Amino acid sequence: MRELHHIGIPTKTKQPNETYIAGGKLFITSSDASPNKIEWLRFEPGSPMPEMLQTSTHIAYRVDDLKAEMKGRKVLMEPFSPMPGVTVAFVIEEGVPIELMVVGA
Repeated sequence: MRELHHIGIPTKTKQPNETYIAGGKLFITSSDASPNKIEWLRFEPGSPMPEMLQTSTHIAYRVDDLKAEMKGRKVLMEPFSPMPGVTVAFVIEEGVPIELMVVGA
């Protein structure tokens, strides 16, 4: 079952309270601080993240079973852990990136 977690929007503008994710060479904001559940993403030059994530808005869902949710979907990024206690993967659905995330795993 999917539960909407946030909307991720790429930006080139520095945002207040950004957190740096070294492995992805990007800065993110916390969607928990946004009344609209927006997570801003600002990528550094040379970021290894897929171009589609750097240029397209994504929708993130909290899921119970990452592998089950990925089954039969076009995978953009295999599962990885951007921070302790969080595992995510990106798939493409309806032409846009979809983030599937397990929190507390």
